[in-house]
Amino acid sequence: MNTPTMALGAMYFGTRVDERTAFSILDRYVELGGAFIDTSDNYSFWTSDTGFGGQSEALLGRWLASNPGVRVRLSTKVGAQPTRVGGFPDHLEGLRKDVVREAMTQSLERLGVDGVDLYWAHVEDPAVPLEDLVETFGGLVGDGLTARWGVSNHPSWLLERIRATAEHAGLPQPDAYQERYSYLQPAGGMDVEGQPIPLGMLSPDGLDFLRRNPSFDGWVYTATLQGRYDRTDRPLETEYRHPGTERRLEALAGVAKERGLRPGQVVLAWLASGNPALTPIVGASSIEQIEQAVEGASTTLTEDELAALNNP
Repeated sequence: MNTPTMALGAMYFGTRVDERTAFSILDRYVELGGAFIDTSDNYSFWTSDTGFGGQSEALLGRWLASNPGVRVRLSTKVGAQPTRVGGFPDHLEGLRKDVVREAMTQSLERLGVDGVDLYWAHVEDPAVPLEDLVETFGGLVGDGLTARWGVSNHPSWLLERIRATAEHAGLPQPDAYQERYSYLQPAGGMDVEGQPIPLGMLSPDGLDFLRRNPSFDGWVYTATLQGRYDRTDRPLETEYRHPGTERRLEALAGVAKERGLRPGQVVLAWLASGNPALTPIVGASSIEQIEQAVEGASTTLTEDELAALNNP
């Protein structure tokens, strides 16, 4: 099996996914060749009695401590932790230098590590000048607290402005971009259920940016629409019910049948095999789910299969 092009999403570890189950998923993920694990300092405040996040990072820290020497790569985020119970999305920690520095310190303490592989500006903070933003995150790279930094839930035009600001200042540039994206697309102009940050949807401009800048890694969340490709008990939301969806589902079913895969697995393969290649963040609540995800993310589609999916 090829190395899976994916990150294991640990959003609900320590809240909806209990510790024993999470440990078994993490163990199996590593056994299957998985490397990147994605979390955030605010995961998952909305499922915690405290109203604040940190449970996911803390669980990962306990798992790492119980597996000394395990080779994984850690991705975490800052900026979207609410500052008071019920404060999301209007009252967030933001991206000021002092806030980011303190949040990084707390994340590393929960994870039990000296640094992470990838640190994200989780959401846009319009109150922070870009010069300050790049100085803050570039400083974390310079201090060895993170190997790289990335930008999540920002419009692509702002991502380019951030990159150019860092370049002009001679500071480490972001080299990763994370947005929501999947094979099925919502109808234009409609709100997307469960997406409180509209600028978190990967746009055609964002895809074009990634094609033109291959040094950037493109990461995508909600890649399998929370299991809706495979689960009949989770119907598509209204914004996804349009003629284009039907054509895409037919094409997806055809490739899945030929490959002997589930449609959701083909979606993961499509993301990883396309241009630009995208890294899906995939959550799991069972061993079976992580095994299926790794199989899909390890599959390379042919040019004919990609053409069938891209031009249904």
